[in-house]
Amino acid sequence: MVTAVVIPIILVYFYWLTKKEMKNKEEEWLKIGFVKEEAYLSGKVISAQNEITRFYYHRQILVQELTLQCDTKIIKAKKKHPLSTNTKVETIPEGASVKLYGQWDKQSFLYNRLENSNAQPTN
Repeated sequence: MVTAVVIPIILVYFYWLTKKEMKNKEEEWLKIGFVKEEAYLSGKVISAQNEITRFYYHRQILVQELTLQCDTKIIKAKKKHPLSTNTKVETIPEGASVKLYGQWDKQSFLYNRLENSNAQPTN
């Protein structure tokens, strides 16, 4: 008699707990691309790479990594996007002069916005 009541309660509890965790991970996944614009970095793009990493179960992240030649040193800059079916990948040509807005994270620069200085205005 007790198991007829306790087992469904346990199942409902774990179902609720799993749904709550999935909702939290979904919100965290959507926020992964937002970085505070505390600093800026400008330089010339040496190389650009795209990498897809797993975030949580079926959620993935697109990590764009730029290697920049700044005034005196070479710096790695990263941008993270939640990867979905409508995600557009920016292609940045090598040798382009760019200005990145974001914040420092240990040895790399996480950027939120990119301005291409080589872009030609259209009339």
